[in-house]
Amino acid sequence: MPEKTTVAVLGCGLIGASWTALFLRAGHDVRAWDPDPQVLAGFRERVSVPLAQLDEIGGATGPQGSLHLCTDLDAAVQDVRLIQENAPENVPLKQDLYARIEALVARDVIIASSTSAHPWSHLSVGMKHPDRLITAHPFNPPHLVPLVEVFGTDDTIVAWAEAFYTGLGSVPVRLKKEAVGHIANRLASALWREAVHIVAEGIADVEAVDKALVNGPGLRWSVLGAHMAYHLGGGAGGMAGYLDHLGASQEKRWASLGTPSLTPEVRDKLVQGVTAEAAGRSIAELEAERDAALIALAKLRQKPD
Repeated sequence: MPEKTTVAVLGCGLIGASWTALFLRAGHDVRAWDPDPQVLAGFRERVSVPLAQLDEIGGATGPQGSLHLCTDLDAAVQDVRLIQENAPENVPLKQDLYARIEALVARDVIIASSTSAHPWSHLSVGMKHPDRLITAHPFNPPHLVPLVEVFGTDDTIVAWAEAFYTGLGSVPVRLKKEAVGHIANRLASALWREAVHIVAEGIADVEAVDKALVNGPGLRWSVLGAHMAYHLGGGAGGMAGYLDHLGASQEKRWASLGTPSLTPEVRDKLVQGVTAEAAGRSIAELEAERDAALIALAKLRQKPD
């Protein structure tokens, strides 16, 4: 259990609710704010769903933190150590929010942006103390998927953040330099680009591509990273053996990968294909199926006492 602290959650949508549940379950107090009063009014109920899922997984001990709903930004950021910002992916909007925050908080308060794509250098423009800003991108939903991608310019602040997220049960990874989309979204984008290419070229339909991924490399990637998988693919020779014997064939596959365009025809194929794969299930039903599977995986990944 990490040392108890008070966290501000700014932006009470899907990601904000998931983060809040994770913070509360770890024993931290949360001060939540959203510019939309209706969103804020329903926040406590939305947080109850991921909290119940975390209770189902188990693993945490100790008292749960307290949730305080704040109608004003200045109240939300008072006496906090960390601010988890979940504003829309609009750089000027985020920059304006940071300016408002910096006028209200002490020098040592850390601002962590959940941005899924924007690099730190774009977000930090105009800040009085840009070193206090880090990007801390979770993978949705963060209470069930442990990855947090962290980048910042102050090693002490980044190290504190890594320790804090680790204490939640998350798995932080540090970027050595910033990149649009960080690490995981770049990998996911590369994979989906080829998935779209396969559909666009008529090699296979949407459902076949998804089945191939889930029942093939997806299983392996849940326990091994891409590099380690190829290290094992080299047999006794490891990565060096793989590169010596199969590097040329890998380059041939790279050369044949596509660069599809999202033309109206391709968009129609994707929409029709995923609609067929969903087979009448609503978004809410699909999310429930996803979460149930993630909860089962989380239980399997827990280390025995």
